[in-house]
Amino acid sequence: MSFQILFGLTIVFVGLPLVRTRIKVSRLARLSWDELVAKLEPVPSEGISTVALDYLQPAKGQISIEPNSLWAMVGEAEGMRRMSANAEVLIALAAYARRWNFHESVIVAERMRRDGLALRRAMMRLSFGTALGFSQVRGPFNVQEAASAYYLMRQRLLALYETSHAGRYPLLAAAL
Repeated sequence: MSFQILFGLTIVFVGLPLVRTRIKVSRLARLSWDELVAKLEPVPSEGISTVALDYLQPAKGQISIEPNSLWAMVGEAEGMRRMSANAEVLIALAAYARRWNFHESVIVAERMRRDGLALRRAMMRLSFGTALGFSQVRGPFNVQEAASAYYLMRQRLLALYETSHAGRYPLLAAAL
């Protein structure tokens, strides 16, 4: 009996998020390019870039940004939520580029999916750390990892559009 309960809980905790993600991806795939761009939520791009580059390109004085500043620069909890919501849209925009640049967009979309997983993992660790009281110690690292993953996704998408469809690039860059 306990095995059945454990199996049922596993299905619920693993299966439901997978089904939910699949439904979201399916919905996004049916949207036009303009509808996808309209779904992007504003995020503090400059702050995210600063945090990400501080993490991705280490230099002397690697502790120059204080933990409280990191949190503020990414827009706090709302900024993190928006980055997470935008991540799925960014991947959908990369997939949309298959229409005019199949080979490169497939590779870029896969890289972005992996960045999206890193973003999701950092967000989960931040949520659990906050709930368990570890956010003071590990929180800044998770904020940096989330910002870095989002930054990479954004940069990959912009580079793809710059080389693949220069006509849409300015609109996309303005939206991001």
